[in-house]
Amino acid sequence: MSSSKQASIGFFGKYLTIWVLICIVLGIAIGQFLPSVPEFLSKLEYAQVSLPVAILIWLMIYPMMLKVDFTSILKATKRPKGLAVTTVTNWLIKPFTMYLIAFFFLKVVFRPWISDELGTEYLAGAVLLGAAPCTAMVFVWSHLSDGDPAYTVVQVAVNDLIILFAFTPIVALLLGISDIKIPYNTLFLSVFLFVVIPLGFGYLSRVLITKNRGKDYFENVFTKKFDGITTTGLLLTLIILFSFQGDTILSNPLHIALIAVPLIIQTYFIYGIAYSWSRIWKLPHPIAGPAALIGASNFFELAVAVAISLFGLSSGAAFATVVGVLVEVPVMLSLVNFTNNTRHWFPVLPED
Repeated sequence: MSSSKQASIGFFGKYLTIWVLICIVLGIAIGQFLPSVPEFLSKLEYAQVSLPVAILIWLMIYPMMLKVDFTSILKATKRPKGLAVTTVTNWLIKPFTMYLIAFFFLKVVFRPWISDELGTEYLAGAVLLGAAPCTAMVFVWSHLSDGDPAYTVVQVAVNDLIILFAFTPIVALLLGISDIKIPYNTLFLSVFLFVVIPLGFGYLSRVLITKNRGKDYFENVFTKKFDGITTTGLLLTLIILFSFQGDTILSNPLHIALIAVPLIIQTYFIYGIAYSWSRIWKLPHPIAGPAALIGASNFFELAVAVAISLFGLSSGAAFATVVGVLVEVPVMLSLVNFTNNTRHWFPVLPED
């Protein structure tokens, strides 16, 4: 991890993996011994989006959005290779490899432990995750790996537009289900909460503070006030997420482990494709990192919402999407660490 990013992580940076494990255990413990806490927080939800988690994600994203201006966004559109890597990996490769990998493990390798019917439901949940590239947390992964904030915004925006017309036919093709409807309230609320609001506030902060206090104050004083906010928000998010799922984890640990295997393999596989492709094309590291991390992570709010609407709240498909939520953060942090440790493989941005 770069020295600049280590500084921004601050107190938690040196032992981030340990803090993540502590927060996971703490979240499970809260769910078991203080069940009123997750019960109350679960009521603060709309369209399958947890509002407390949304606030924490917003806090994580805001420091990155402070670095974005519309001039840099326009420049990002003139460098299409990073967008090509993201788009092709996410939509022409990821859903289909997710299906093949999940089918192999859930319907063949793990057949002695998973019934055929349940394996089919778990497969459906995995496919829903594979067909929904990340919208929110990717900003966090980009921030932690020194990604180009403006380019990341463009990459996410392109994915969100493609979801509108590609998600349904891809899922229908892979699962053989015709009655699939995108929960547009979940999609639009997530885009509004995780892209529009933080980008708007970041832009207004940049304009107003630069106008009143100067550019030097904004870049060297104001933005420094948010050092560590992203990592702190990430750890608090872990506590909340795992407090919600404590019963699920403890009641069926074997099936969680079995479902996690293809999801984890798929995550590393997709990251490897996009990151290697970016290296072959000699993309700058701040573009290559987010290009690979977007494909590796998932839009789990959308996947969970569709799984519940298609198969029911207690279905194996919904359960599999929840497992996707549980494994994503630890796995993605390992990829962020790898991304930071291999920045010397790539050139810097031309304007750097």
